[in-house]
Amino acid sequence: MSGDPALAPIAAKVERGERLSRDDALALFQSHDLLTIGRLADQANRRRNGDRVFFAANQHINPTNVCVLRNTCVFCSFARMPQEDGAYTRSLEDVFAEADAARDNPTREFHIVGGLHPKLRLAYYVDMFRGLKQRHPDVQIKALTAVEVAHLARIERLSVREVLAAMKEAGVTTLPGGGAEVFSPAARVTIADRKLSGEEWLAVHREAHRLGLPSNCTMLYGHVETMADRVDHLLALRALQDETGGFLTYIPLAYHPDHNELGEALGRTGTATSGFDDLKNIAVGRLVLDNIPHVKTHWPMVTPFISQVALTFGCDDLEGTVVFERVYHEAGAGTPMWLSYDQIVGLIRGAGKEPVERDSLYQIVRTFEDWVPGQASARPEGPEGPTFAIAHRPQAQARGGRKLPVLSGAVDGAE
Repeated sequence: MSGDPALAPIAAKVERGERLSRDDALALFQSHDLLTIGRLADQANRRRNGDRVFFAANQHINPTNVCVLRNTCVFCSFARMPQEDGAYTRSLEDVFAEADAARDNPTREFHIVGGLHPKLRLAYYVDMFRGLKQRHPDVQIKALTAVEVAHLARIERLSVREVLAAMKEAGVTTLPGGGAEVFSPAARVTIADRKLSGEEWLAVHREAHRLGLPSNCTMLYGHVETMADRVDHLLALRALQDETGGFLTYIPLAYHPDHNELGEALGRTGTATSGFDDLKNIAVGRLVLDNIPHVKTHWPMVTPFISQVALTFGCDDLEGTVVFERVYHEAGAGTPMWLSYDQIVGLIRGAGKEPVERDSLYQIVRTFEDWVPGQASARPEGPEGPTFAIAHRPQAQARGGRKLPVLSGAVDGAE
């Protein structure tokens, strides 16, 4: 093997299908031999997923950006205090009105996250989930990060299990993976003091898995964390997956430094993570997390083009149509706020992969052997349901001299 000789024993382990150690993971993060790391991750991914690349027709809904942690999560660009300019809290009628876009789009999933509102109670969310399921019975609900679940348990004086059980009964299918950030206590003191600890975040997901609610998991990288912090975070996720088997996908999330205190303090405003690091985090995640079936690239954060390259670096999920992504755009992401079917299918095929539409549980909805670019329907007509039309929306852009929709922002947003 040419390239970094430190990767040779790791390559041998990958070839044999052996689990990587903490030292192996550190060596991967410390190596600059990105092409070898990517090749190994692609090998591991192909062994599990072949050439399939999944995506979801999903719609993001952010009920509120009011958050009690507004002044302590210094990496956040989205949260507002109740009377702060830009703060909003939506009525259920407003949420249902926005969700009605699903009637004209091939929506399979509502992705619902927001701030830690001091006065919104569990009943507000339960009524929201039930109302959405009544209006859109075929759309699955992925809702509330572990941080939001723990917040509701605290203000309701209920257990986390009781909150999760109420959510599940109301129609929630899966949990997103936001709020994990990086589990290192030292890093959390710097970027998210008073937020749920890493152990507490893991405990919420453990309880969800025990209740039959699968979830996603994430890591926020590119801020103040060390390479060892990244490795220990991945190993903690791997250990919980060994225990419960409840994680569906892992998503590394790139820190955006614009419009937040941490970016200003670090002198990083306008300087996002590098494409090199974005691809490395995808690849190392795939190699270390041998028990999590999928690895997702979040194109709103790293651009559709880096995400396309990531499909040969161990990634098998391209996120989805999104419609509309507000969270990271307020932090400076200059990417579109949604992608059409044609764009997603084109990106996947352009990487030599096979596009597959999925639902929240990674059940296959359809494949695209007969896809014709530019056609009106987003899914074939047939007994399973009517033809849906793609609604081509203008691309809204980020703050900083460019216009966002009026209702923008949330916290703990991704996945």
